[in-house]
Amino acid sequence: MDSSEQKAPPEPAAAPAAPAAAAAPAPARAAGTAWRVAQVLLLAAALGASGWVWYDARLRSSAAQEDVARRVRDAEDEARAARAAGRAAQETARELQARFAALEARLVDAQGRQAALEALYQELSRNREEWQLAEIEQVLAIAQQQLQISGNVKAALLALQLAEARLARADRPALQAVRRAIAQDIERLKSLPAADLAGMSRRLDVLIGGIDALPLGGEGGRASAAAGAPAPAAESALQRFGAGIWRDLKELVVIRRVDAPEPPLLPAEQAYFLRENLRLRLLSARLALLSRNATVFADDLRQAQAWLLRYYERDAPATREALAQLKALQDAPLPAEPPTLSETLDAVRAFKARRERASG
Repeated sequence: MDSSEQKAPPEPAAAPAAPAAAAAPAPARAAGTAWRVAQVLLLAAALGASGWVWYDARLRSSAAQEDVARRVRDAEDEARAARAAGRAAQETARELQARFAALEARLVDAQGRQAALEALYQELSRNREEWQLAEIEQVLAIAQQQLQISGNVKAALLALQLAEARLARADRPALQAVRRAIAQDIERLKSLPAADLAGMSRRLDVLIGGIDALPLGGEGGRASAAAGAPAPAAESALQRFGAGIWRDLKELVVIRRVDAPEPPLLPAEQAYFLRENLRLRLLSARLALLSRNATVFADDLRQAQAWLLRYYERDAPATREALAQLKALQDAPLPAEPPTLSETLDAVRAFKARRERASG
């Protein structure tokens, strides 16, 4: 205010009273003007600040809106992605459920097949065991027949050893009782004294086959006399006629030293029955040998020997050989009665009965 007053031009001196009166409102106007200017400036500043604030707020609002819009878009994208992922997960879940159902069906089918295979295996095992037991029982029955009928200890031993080998391959603890019974029977058969039953039977077969070749009593003397007569030489008809008459006369009367009673000459039909009876007697002796009937065997041999001595030519080589064979058979020891395999057969049958009760 003072500087403005100092800078104002000086008033003229001719009118000193009027300028003094006019100079009084000039500072007031200047002050009002300055105040108005200041107000305008303040208003402009306020408007500028308001505009700036509005502009800044608008910018920030736009940025916020853009950020919100971006976030909304991102959220929508994420939601779409989540929905797509959810649909994919649902599809995957449905696919997995379908696969799981298929796997369950396969598992059930596999379990059913496994159960069927196990049942079939059990059935085959039972059938195989039944076949093995039936086969072993059959082998033991054959061995029993070999012992009882023909006394063939070797064949019975082979049958028992075959049964033992098959049981050993099976390796079943439940069959230990059967294996023990078979082992005992094997040891029992091995401990039997060796007997030539087959050789004795062959001797009897030879005797039976040679019965028709044995000369009956009386046939041997005529045969030997005929064999000892010299062959006639070349001679005339008269000499041959005389020699024939002489031979006939010699046959009518025969003088011979007899140290033992001569067996009677049997007719042809009686000779046939004698040979057949002797054959039957030797066949009976063979059956008694196979059945180990010592009494019948000895009686048949003794009767056959008596018939040979009574009705057959004793000095004939065939008769002497037959008598020697009969004497050897009489002196040979008869094989002992073989043991039976009833214990082993009973063990096999008892095991089969237990299995049938368990399976039933």
